[in-house]
Amino acid sequence: MRSLLDKLHAILRRDLLIAIRHRTGFAITVLGLLTQLAAFYFLSRAIGPGFRPGGVDYFPFLLVGTGVYTFFVMSTQAFLSTVQEAQQTGTMEVLMTTSTPAAEMVVLSSISAFAGNLLNLVFYLLAGAAVFRAPIHANIFSCLAVLILSLAIAMALGIAAATIQVTFQKGSALLWLLSSGVWFLSGAMFPIESLPRPLALVAHAIPLTYAVEGMRLALLQGESVVNMAPTLGALAGFGLALLPLALWALSFSLRRARQNGTLSFY
Repeated sequence: MRSLLDKLHAILRRDLLIAIRHRTGFAITVLGLLTQLAAFYFLSRAIGPGFRPGGVDYFPFLLVGTGVYTFFVMSTQAFLSTVQEAQQTGTMEVLMTTSTPAAEMVVLSSISAFAGNLLNLVFYLLAGAAVFRAPIHANIFSCLAVLILSLAIAMALGIAAATIQVTFQKGSALLWLLSSGVWFLSGAMFPIESLPRPLALVAHAIPLTYAVEGMRLALLQGESVVNMAPTLGALAGFGLALLPLALWALSFSLRRARQNGTLSFY
């Protein structure tokens, strides 16, 4: 455990120093997030105050939905990019020869970008509340519970994308699915109750749906942990099932790719 924490500290320190040297990228990210917030703010004003999905104003509804959804997509991209970069630079074989398990190295190498995406989410939500005056009625304990469980699911999806990339060189397919289909079914921009019943049933089988719903209940309506037990239970179930499975699949795919000589295929 001590060794793992030392490796994590070294990687985070390295990536933080790199980020400090490239402050322009940080400024561009902040500007992009504020621009996105402004677009959704004026969209909600154009739709008008009469549309109150779930009993909340449309802008805070959009704020939480798009923030959580973007976090999931960008976190998946972080793991995928780590594997693709290692394949393209020829360092994937080097990872397999170190004393650290390759799957562990992939996760550790992605953790800085993963943490950066989490900070972007926090900034996005705070800016929505402070700059665009989105009404927030947060229950801190419920927010933390949803966030921790959502982190496990987001990490599982990222590891799954890395696994698909190693095995089939098609990790971007999962990213495309998140970008093009899951947003439509997750309730990020409109309530899933508006969907036809067959699609609503599919939506309830998607982990992101519960992450978005849970964060809205905790952040906008101040629901307690007890009242959110069904949503938190669903998130915990997805996390406990997906994260160990994703880690096992990544380890297996890396070993298999090494045996077949396809580690650097991309």
